[in-house]
Amino acid sequence: MTDHQLRLGVNIDHVATVRNARGGAYPDPVRAAKLAEEAGADGITAHLREDRRHITDTDIDALMEALTVPLNFEMAATDEMQKIALRHKPHAVCIVPEKREERTTEGGLEVAREENRLAHFIAPLRDAGCRVSIFIAADRKQIDAAHRIGAEVIELHTGAYCDYHAEGRFGDRDRELEALRDMSAYAHSLGLEVHAGHGLTYDCVQPVAAFPEVRELNIGHFLIGEAIFRGLTPAVQEMRRLMDAAREQG
Repeated sequence: MTDHQLRLGVNIDHVATVRNARGGAYPDPVRAAKLAEEAGADGITAHLREDRRHITDTDIDALMEALTVPLNFEMAATDEMQKIALRHKPHAVCIVPEKREERTTEGGLEVAREENRLAHFIAPLRDAGCRVSIFIAADRKQIDAAHRIGAEVIELHTGAYCDYHAEGRFGDRDRELEALRDMSAYAHSLGLEVHAGHGLTYDCVQPVAAFPEVRELNIGHFLIGEAIFRGLTPAVQEMRRLMDAAREQG
């Protein structure tokens, strides 16, 4: 893969959501991860939540054993999750906000408000060889704080942009897209690697994929839903095709 190409990380959390609805072993998120890998995913993302509502500790064990592409381990900034990450030493650790009552991650991490605590929290992870990513809104203050605490990567939250697109609020969508574009360039100028994700679909992925500073998109819920209709392999391949086309057109 050249620097010009854009990586696709496939989040397999919601395969586990379907499995857990019945309390059995099927469908297996590790099988989904391997299929996504074969279909062109450059990495696999999994979020081990405090309440274990989808991915479980056993899933993380199995993913670390089975994958040949990198695992991006999403987690809250808690002592429990830090210990799990330090035991496994995944390729990447993405620190995300987490509230027990939320259905999905609702916004970016408030780095500026917790700068000192987060700096101390991520230091052992970096020392262990994990690439530390911070999931934040497209906000200069948060990007500056992520840079100061020693994060190597930021992942910009694209949820508002995607919601505005789906709702037909195109003026708001375009303003959010402009903020994502500007903050991608700003973070890149600081030496941060820029990723993006949350809510991206076939309909709205290409404008974000075209940003030259963005190196990786992490997409999950939409792809798992689309897999119901067309299968996981074709679903991932179509996202890969759209991303690559947008990058080439630039």
